[in-house]
Amino acid sequence: MLYHLFEYLDRTHDIPGAGMFNYISFRAGLAFILAMMTSSIYGKRIIALLQRKQIGETVRDLDLEGQLSKKGTPTMGGIIIIIAILIPTLLAANLTNIYVRLMMITTVWLGGIGFLDDYIKVFKKDKNGLNGKFKIVGQVGLGLIVGVTIWLSPDIVIRENTEIRGSENRVEEVVYEGSNVKSTKSTIPFLKNNNLDYAGLFRWTGENAQLLGWLFFILVSIFIVAAVSNGANLTDGLDGLATGSSAIMGVTLGILAYVSGNINHAGYLNTMYIPGTGELVVFAGAFIGSTIGFLWYNSYPAQVFMGDTGSLTIGGIIAVFAIAIRKELLIPILCGIFLVESLSVILQVMYFKCTKKKYGGGRRIFKMTPLHHHFQKQGNAGIQALIQKPLKAIPESKIVIRFWIVGMILAAITIITLKIR
Repeated sequence: MLYHLFEYLDRTHDIPGAGMFNYISFRAGLAFILAMMTSSIYGKRIIALLQRKQIGETVRDLDLEGQLSKKGTPTMGGIIIIIAILIPTLLAANLTNIYVRLMMITTVWLGGIGFLDDYIKVFKKDKNGLNGKFKIVGQVGLGLIVGVTIWLSPDIVIRENTEIRGSENRVEEVVYEGSNVKSTKSTIPFLKNNNLDYAGLFRWTGENAQLLGWLFFILVSIFIVAAVSNGANLTDGLDGLATGSSAIMGVTLGILAYVSGNINHAGYLNTMYIPGTGELVVFAGAFIGSTIGFLWYNSYPAQVFMGDTGSLTIGGIIAVFAIAIRKELLIPILCGIFLVESLSVILQVMYFKCTKKKYGGGRRIFKMTPLHHHFQKQGNAGIQALIQKPLKAIPESKIVIRFWIVGMILAAITIITLKIR
């Protein structure tokens, strides 16, 4: 809203300083500050309200250090994150931008699903929360909306990068097509030509290749939205783990969006130019500010938990953001923390079922899953697990910091994949 107001004042009245709102970097910084202030200042009031309503976490005794002390800690704190994202975005972003609209829909959509899940757990006293089928339907629905919008919207286009090579086959210049085009292309890491065309996978079908390429892109979008939002949900098990990891991912996505939306920077890094995605940097500023502000209360020992209201939302935001800037194939690297947390659960369940008949009782790979609990649990404690180390339980705060460090390394690798080919 402020963007549109100051744009009008600058255009019609030439008011000094109003032109600052034309700069994405200024508005991204403003969104970051507003989000931090919103989540930090109003977060305290929301936590107090949750405490008065007795909206506390129900904790099962899993024989983990410090676990029972978390009982009664206010949950549904994801409301703080959602509010701290939406208010700065509404104030500082260009609300006519299709990418900003997609991100706001994502925030409200998955925030609503997560809120409903937490509501059932807290007020209906059903520890299972919202039926998993309904969660999947909601995630699939959002992935479908995102994929179809990117396919059909005339405002979502790209300009493909083309290399001009000189002597010794060295790249001397990167040029772009003269006009914007609809495309099924995405960025793929580590390959020399780092654009993957989904339609190219169906070249053998002839004139139907483009249609099948878009349908495949929609399926990829659905899978990524579901996988990343569920991965974030599984990661949210230690104080500050999901929040801090998401902030790191948000910074990385903000950098990639700035590069993709600036034709000069995109040309330097030899990646596709996507007009309009620069505006996503403003949303990224709000996202980073909201998670860091929430970390003020969510760091160990946590005063509030985000619940599914927050974890599903931040996971969905990361997924849709990456899809919008055509960097969804970088997600296994960038969201490596979410990935290994999800894989640990999948492998544990599969191995347990496979060994149940053979040994007359299921065996485990890890002491406990998701993976962060493996490090939190004492080894050789009567648990039939293939991996017992570390034998001594690691303090929660140290596990979180180490996961953050790994997340930073993965974020750095994600960015440099644009040059490593």
